[in-house]
Amino acid sequence: MAAQGNRRITDVDTLKAFGHPLRMKLYRALYIARSATASQLADQVDEAVSLVSYHLRKLADHGLIEAAESPGTDGRERWWQPASEGISYRHEDFTDAPEKVAAHTSVTRLLVEQRMDLYRAYLDEMAAWGAEWTGASFSSEYPLRLTSAELTELEGELDAVLKKFKERGDTATANDDIEGRENVSVHLYGFPFRV
Repeated sequence: MAAQGNRRITDVDTLKAFGHPLRMKLYRALYIARSATASQLADQVDEAVSLVSYHLRKLADHGLIEAAESPGTDGRERWWQPASEGISYRHEDFTDAPEKVAAHTSVTRLLVEQRMDLYRAYLDEMAAWGAEWTGASFSSEYPLRLTSAELTELEGELDAVLKKFKERGDTATANDDIEGRENVSVHLYGFPFRV
């Protein structure tokens, strides 16, 4: 069973292990599925099972994912699950050396690119989702004037709201109340800028 709570990555080797493009995709797919085999994930990312298995083992070596119980009687294929409810990493944990700053920046840029790829894919397929989903989806920007303490407070409050909706979806899914539910990606960024 995955550990409760979010795992904060604080070492550069784990950050670099997560920062591989395919590993990020595999982690996201596994996070959504909650448990899956290498074959199932290979189909989702359109890669060879052997390559996916290799990258899953690398994620497991760094404690980001772990073996899961097989839901069936066929124990020939290994099942995987996230090792925690999520992962995070913060800039302040990687400021003590230039190579750590560079790794943090590189991984963050890749993560943002993959998130934008998800949004672009939605935009390209928007017509297929129908009026209900296109009307519910949103893209907003809120230029605010805050202190760093207020930005930290805002993150905490937004996190609490999103956790409430995640728990609602998890509960409904556990009760097989999945009618009308889809995977929804919410990306929030809060950062200072000057004009």
